[in-house]
Amino acid sequence: QVHVVESGGGLVQAGDSLRLSCVASGHTFSNLDMAWFRQAPRKEREFVAHISYNGGTKYYADSVNGRFTISRDDAKNTAYLQMNRLKPEDTAVYFCAGRPATTSTSRYDYWGQGTQVTVSS
Repeated sequence: QVHVVESGGGLVQAGDSLRLSCVASGHTFSNLDMAWFRQAPRKEREFVAHISYNGGTKYYADSVNGRFTISRDDAKNTAYLQMNRLKPEDTAVYFCAGRPATTSTSRYDYWGQGTQVTVSS
């Protein structure tokens, strides 16, 4: 059983920064691709960022590219999402997700419960 727990959300002002953390247990973390998604009120969940199991590949949604940075620390079983220059439209529940690096699908198998990020204007 893989357990994923996000933390670090909160209420900030536009232009501020925030760092989200995601701890995954129950699986060899270094064998997991990790990603962040978000879901705003009355909207569908959307992809934010992905990092491969070895950190060698990262990609981002166009809406956050250049402002957000995904990273990982395998020694801590933790993935991070550094969010800079936050905008009100970044307000959402942010979810961390993981999948085995060996998977042949694009689906993420392991999900956290989410952490709320609210950006005031």
